[in-house]
Amino acid sequence: MQDPAIETPATASDCYHCGLSIPPGAKYQTIINGQPKAMCCPGCQAVAQTIVDSGLDNYYKHRTESAAAPEVNAKELPENLLLELGLYDDENVQSSFVTSNDEESEAILVIEGITCAACVWLLENHIRNIPGVTKVSVNLTNHRARITWLRAECKLSHLLAEIYRIGYQAHPYHPDKEEQLLEQEKKRATRRLGVAGIGMMQTMMLAVALYGGALQGIDDQYVTFIRWASMVIATPVIFYSARPFIIAAIRDIKTRHLTMDVPVSIAIYGAYLASVWATITDSGEVYFDSVTMFTFFLLIGRFLEMQARHRTGRAGNALLNLIPASATKLIDGEEQLVPAGDLKVGDVVLIKPGHTIPADGIIVSGSSSVDESALTGEYLPIRKETEAQVVGGTINVENPITVEITQVGQETQLSAIVRLLERAQEDKPKAAQIADKVASYFVAAVLLTATGVGLGWWVVDPANAFWITLSVLVVTCPCALSLATPTALTAATGTLRQNGLLITRGHVLESLATASHVVFDKTGTLTEGNLSLQEVVPLTDIEAEQCIKIAAALEQHSEHPIARAFTELSQELLATDINNKVGQGISGLIDGAAFRIGKPEFAAEICGNTAPALPATSGQWLLLCSDTKPIAWFRLNDQIRREAKEAIGYLKQLGLKCEMLTGDNSSAVTEVANALGIDTTISGVSPSEKLEHVRQLQEQGAQVIMVGDGINDIPVLAGAQTSIAMGSATDLAKTNADGVLISHDLLRLVDGITLARKTRIIIRENLGWSLCYNLLALPLAALGFIAPYMAALGMSASSLVVVGNAMRLNGKPKRPKSISPKETANGQKTIEVMEPANKS
Repeated sequence: MQDPAIETPATASDCYHCGLSIPPGAKYQTIINGQPKAMCCPGCQAVAQTIVDSGLDNYYKHRTESAAAPEVNAKELPENLLLELGLYDDENVQSSFVTSNDEESEAILVIEGITCAACVWLLENHIRNIPGVTKVSVNLTNHRARITWLRAECKLSHLLAEIYRIGYQAHPYHPDKEEQLLEQEKKRATRRLGVAGIGMMQTMMLAVALYGGALQGIDDQYVTFIRWASMVIATPVIFYSARPFIIAAIRDIKTRHLTMDVPVSIAIYGAYLASVWATITDSGEVYFDSVTMFTFFLLIGRFLEMQARHRTGRAGNALLNLIPASATKLIDGEEQLVPAGDLKVGDVVLIKPGHTIPADGIIVSGSSSVDESALTGEYLPIRKETEAQVVGGTINVENPITVEITQVGQETQLSAIVRLLERAQEDKPKAAQIADKVASYFVAAVLLTATGVGLGWWVVDPANAFWITLSVLVVTCPCALSLATPTALTAATGTLRQNGLLITRGHVLESLATASHVVFDKTGTLTEGNLSLQEVVPLTDIEAEQCIKIAAALEQHSEHPIARAFTELSQELLATDINNKVGQGISGLIDGAAFRIGKPEFAAEICGNTAPALPATSGQWLLLCSDTKPIAWFRLNDQIRREAKEAIGYLKQLGLKCEMLTGDNSSAVTEVANALGIDTTISGVSPSEKLEHVRQLQEQGAQVIMVGDGINDIPVLAGAQTSIAMGSATDLAKTNADGVLISHDLLRLVDGITLARKTRIIIRENLGWSLCYNLLALPLAALGFIAPYMAALGMSASSLVVVGNAMRLNGKPKRPKSISPKETANGQKTIEVMEPANKS
């Protein structure tokens, strides 16, 4: 029976610790005072368990509200919050999100409340000034902060408290907790956008009647009705949809750091209150249509930014999910299923075919092929014998193997890739650095101008001072200026999406227009990513077609990627008594005759002969032998994309330098480079080396576009100024890329660069028009020649001009002068048949 002294501020469906709703399927519990209490996530479960283990159960008896109230803006934090934050100083709680060395600790936190670059500036400068903090970096894209501090001088609880004091909330980064926060944020943003959109449409419809009545005449009773109706419709837009702007503005004023939320809030709420006053007193003009429209457009921009940020946040979570939840641990020869997170160095695990390796280790018994595409990006499994190293997150393909664990947790290679990804995302582009410095000065100039105009007119004509000041605020309200870039980007993005290039970041078109280098991965990007049969060289009188049938009959019993090059061609013959030797080849009986296909030495053993000399053409050659003699050579290769050479030619015409950067170190790299006319090629590089090469290019002033498709490309995709993933890429690669070639067509990249350059011209025209409008309208409004309603109409007209100019980007992009067809790569999947090299 429950102790009546225990306070239960949360309902049965809420987390007992923090009070948030428990997501469906969550089964986290902690025994508190002898009773199980439901928790929303592992983070709350860990904190609650620490409270119990520390003998602090009375915390739950005496508290009066759930931990971590949603909004804490006061200078002095509640005692119960300080008590909870103090629990994060426990090493057991920190183990999941803090890494430490001899003197320093580093934590990854998720920050709630960030709205713009100025927020990042404020957080970084505030945290950096805390004694003991040595390094801090806040990522505007995914709202994560990486903080390094000296443990002897500062505690984590103090850092969290300081973040709360300036109006933000910090949570330890945990994938499950972050997923819940992202989903809540998306729902709130969608509701606000929907209310603003409906309100804007209704108030604009009523405003048309008012504007028409002002020109042609309208009865006063209808004017009064329309004004009151507009006020009723606009009120939920202002106090619900526009609420984030005023909250951010109040926070910025308290911290004495100006952002665009301050003038935006003054304009929205000032125009709304003035309109309410005009409606109640039946005097002046109303601007309900302008404020609802402005709110809606601003929310659209914030919503699109949020969507891109959420995709990036989920990418790292999904990458960590490559590690399986469980592993088969061998204890005294017995199999026992255990959580993969409980494995320690020295444990021995059994990896069955098709299962994922749970951590880095060494094979102690057995041999198999391992799919390492998660690290190398190459599709061919690699043969692994005893004493060979295997990597967590890779897949065992063929036979059971026993592995001794050598690295776990943060020390695994997959965790290293995650850290590379996060480090690459922390790098700020120059535009963001400039925005951090300029934002406050621009906002201050706007406010000072409006204040000066208001004071001047208060002395000259107090009756008109408010309305003229409001006109100045409306004129300087950056509606056209804020639409100049987004409308052009939206139009261009829509055009490219219809043509097969999906843009997922707002900066892509701008960076595509200024690009100087295009760096391609090979496998799956410049090539199809699948082995195909390119050439057959018969060695006897047996026809090539019959040789293919024999090979296909044997290979259809294999799951190796090489086998797919044959099984898709013919399955007319039936092979029996199959014997598959890992990494060598396969043998069997067809109509009573023995055949073997695979590596030359392995295949030749069946007939007791040495393998014949390899054909002159380079490539991956397989030998087919009967029990009496060699029968045929088969050359396999990865097919070059049919449009690749044409696309490379166009890119060169546009003045870009093309490079190939691949983890493959075979002769196929040189063949692909020569066939496509790529001058610079770097092969056999790891994910970290790819990232380092791109960064070196960028340090030399290059603007790099990275095109890739594999998990191994994720760090370099995140580190390049612009990253494009192929439509056939892994979900993780597409999530971290700035754009996706959903049509699998490299020519769409050419279209993207061409349209991006046109978009840059349109943006400059839009910015020029909006700046000229503001420079012309501002002095007229300050002198009293422009009434507030005229300022609102002018703002709307300037916005329409900007939008209309951006619509010019809806046409299909024009490519450079076409390349002769004979210069393009032959994309036809034909099989070349040569005359028998040796008939016997």
